[in-house]
Amino acid sequence: MEQFDIPVAEAGVVAATLWQAPQPRAVVLLHPATAVTQRYYLAFATYLHGLGLHVLTYDYRGTGRSRRGPLRDCAVSMADWMEEDVGAVTRWAAERFPSLPLLAVGHSVGGHAIALSSATPRLRAAVMVAAHAGVTRTIRGGLERLRVWCVMRLLAPLLCRLLGYMPGRRLGLGEDLPGPVMLQWSRWTTLPRYFYDDPAMDAARRVARVRLPLLVLGFDDDPWANRQAMDLLLRPLIHADIERRHLAPADAGLPAIGHMGFFRQRSAAALWPQVGNWLLAAA
Repeated sequence: MEQFDIPVAEAGVVAATLWQAPQPRAVVLLHPATAVTQRYYLAFATYLHGLGLHVLTYDYRGTGRSRRGPLRDCAVSMADWMEEDVGAVTRWAAERFPSLPLLAVGHSVGGHAIALSSATPRLRAAVMVAAHAGVTRTIRGGLERLRVWCVMRLLAPLLCRLLGYMPGRRLGLGEDLPGPVMLQWSRWTTLPRYFYDDPAMDAARRVARVRLPLLVLGFDDDPWANRQAMDLLLRPLIHADIERRHLAPADAGLPAIGHMGFFRQRSAAALWPQVGNWLLAAA
């Protein structure tokens, strides 16, 4: 296991970890979810490495090991994560291992990045896990929808403007986030089609360029990445070869999966081979 920094052309670095397999069949990039650090994907990365794959995990700028200096001074947005951070990581892997196929697994916003990044054509195939258009109105369950509405519409804008960043740890919402990330995310949740309705993103045109094989996983007990929210995200991917699998926890012999559970160790036996075998076939 090797830890190092990958420079981002625009500014700063992303802190990365590389697992190198003895006789690698491909390189897999793990694009994390919002407010989740690469530590969360350690067990899954180890599993993929055991299949004979190089695996690269990393933290978006302003999070985890990529955090540099006071967070209130971090001007990175969520759009920057998806284009600049993912682009830097993808280019680094392509240049370091030019003879190997390049694959990716994106969790939540990491799946958005696969759809939007201008570096995606370097990939041979990719997996999107619990990736959805995060529009508040699509969240399943009245109480959860109200909770997210309060966080996104009231708490996040207030705290980001007061403190200069989102104190997620103190609120039990995952990692602290740069203010621009949280404010942009908050605004997208209010739009009928999420970032597709943000003129600055030009998202529909960008995702229409994707022509990769994509495996898309969703879970019945995920209140955010439910079928409606996933449909909203995937519909403009008109040229991608999409294979969708929507799984119930009971089908996998699990008590719950939700938005985060796929990457937990308890899912290893029942769920991870679905992605591992698909990636090996794609490679």
